[in-house]
Amino acid sequence: MHRNSRNEPQLHSSGSRPQLVSILRKIEMAKAKSIKPPNRTNTEVREILLGYFYARNKNATSARGKRGFAIKIMDVRKELKASHGLSQQEVIGNLNYLISQRWIDEEHVEKSVPLPSGTVIPQSTSYYKITAAGIDKIEGPGEFTMPKFHGINISATGHNIITLGDGNQINAEFGDLGRSLADLREGISKSNAPEAAKLNLVADIETIQSQLAKPHPNRSILGLAWLGAKTAAVIDGCADLVHKTAGLILPYLS
Repeated sequence: MHRNSRNEPQLHSSGSRPQLVSILRKIEMAKAKSIKPPNRTNTEVREILLGYFYARNKNATSARGKRGFAIKIMDVRKELKASHGLSQQEVIGNLNYLISQRWIDEEHVEKSVPLPSGTVIPQSTSYYKITAAGIDKIEGPGEFTMPKFHGINISATGHNIITLGDGNQINAEFGDLGRSLADLREGISKSNAPEAAKLNLVADIETIQSQLAKPHPNRSILGLAWLGAKTAAVIDGCADLVHKTAGLILPYLS
């Protein structure tokens, strides 16, 4: 009995399999190129960058190199492109911002390279790493956080400065307001609000607390910062905290 060859599956030669694999690979690469990375704000990119350096520092087994807490810019770009799809422009521009805010540090390693001619050429390599301020930005102030007014003889100013639970130092005269702001900050940080919104609100609270270290805070700065901070009232669990803080700050705004 003869089988109908038309019903039998066609057998492919072994040489056609690598070709098929190559074709499928090209299709996948084309798909990957067609997928556009998400449009992120600068704040979101900065959060990714700071988190990246924080993780490197936490998991480091050496000072520099592949497993080091400090890393070259070419490796930063390569790893963040692979993990988050960040462009070179996003990395460079926002890294510069974090450096200017002292959350990331640029370290220059100098060495001399001798040439066969006997000439010695100096060579500098830049490495980037998170600073203590950058770590505190993620973890929050801790026992080893440097006091804001380190190096200043507070007693010589004639003012009584107190340290709040969040690490901020303010004039004791504004103690109740400072503690209320610290509670509001904690409520915002623990909320389910978008990270970018949290960052903006906490920055406004920091501005207010910095002014409260003075014997006479700048009312204009307090007012503008409070306009931003009080919008936290729309966040679940923060309405009462905003209401309490409003009652304490209003006398200093008029």
